[in-house]
Amino acid sequence: MSAYVETLIQRQLERDRLRELIEDAEAEHGPVDQAAVDAKRAILRGDAAGSADAA
Repeated sequence: MSAYVETLIQRQLERDRLRELIEDAEAEHGPVDQAAVDAKRAILRGDAAGSADAA
């Protein structure tokens, strides 16, 4: 049980650090364009229609 709790805590700390990085990047560069995120996500998933839109 202790290892499980430790893993959960580590995962939460990683998420907290990622959130801080995102907030810093958005403060410097502005908010993320959700359409661009969706297009890149489609490419990563191999969605042919999404990858055509991203080009």
